[in-house]
Amino acid sequence: MVRIRVSEESLVEPILSREIKTPCHLYSGQEAVAAGISETLNAQDYVFGNHRSHGHFLGKGGTPKEMLAEIFCREGGCSRGRGGSMHLVSPDRGMMGSAPIVAGTISLALGTALASSIRQDRRVTVSFFGDGATGEGVLYESLNFAGLRKLPIIFACENNLYATHMPIRECRVKQDIFSIAEPFRIAAKQMDGNNVLDVYEAGKWAVDCCRKGDGPIFLEFLTYRFRGHVGPDDNIQGCHTDIRPKEEIERWLKKDPIKSFGDFLISNGLIEAPILESIKREVDEEVAEALRFARESDSPNPEELEKNIFAVY
Repeated sequence: MVRIRVSEESLVEPILSREIKTPCHLYSGQEAVAAGISETLNAQDYVFGNHRSHGHFLGKGGTPKEMLAEIFCREGGCSRGRGGSMHLVSPDRGMMGSAPIVAGTISLALGTALASSIRQDRRVTVSFFGDGATGEGVLYESLNFAGLRKLPIIFACENNLYATHMPIRECRVKQDIFSIAEPFRIAAKQMDGNNVLDVYEAGKWAVDCCRKGDGPIFLEFLTYRFRGHVGPDDNIQGCHTDIRPKEEIERWLKKDPIKSFGDFLISNGLIEAPILESIKREVDEEVAEALRFARESDSPNPEELEKNIFAVY
């Protein structure tokens, strides 16, 4: 969680200074979901992301160097600088890709789950998507097919209460998203997405179900993004321009998943504060080195513009 947070916050200044050109949907505040679920998976399991997937990439084992270089659109990036922030991929680690099209990777995740079912390789697929994706028909088609074939797929909805800038109360008649799984006879749970232990336990249960052939599973995580929909912030020079109520933001900031877990570890005698501080220092150094690597990496060669694409018209 600390690695994700520090990586995200390191992007704020380069975005504001326009050093980074690619649009960035920062994951700050939602770290518990990616970290908790990823901890239950192995290297062979599959993960598909969305537009806000920096945390999913790092959670599945991607490195800050590969990710930051990609966000800087450099050859050293995981997509060789061709994808930017919203096209992160690391097939060797099971991170099969992210894409900015709303609900665009759900059907792809369905495909790997079907392949795993046919091969009987016991791999699990996790499809991460936001609450906005619940307004797309492909999700319901995928739920139906997954339920019909009992596929080993976890539908992981990160409900941060806003689809772009539209509050969920203005998008949905029934706001309990996990209930959409019921007509398809898919087991579902809703939980606090800012409590990494709850996320981990739910993820472990879901993964175990899928490996035993009792999938699919639908998990809804209630969470909140600390930054703007795209970019570091919707508020400029202290002026509150964010469509979200100021009081709501302040309330959720008090539910910071990293601070909450740190407090839990200390209060239960599981770790001492200096160790948490050393973790933060270690990650700060790792991300600082990743930023140096990103800035020093070469830009893609313009002569390779048409290389590795399907067709040129």
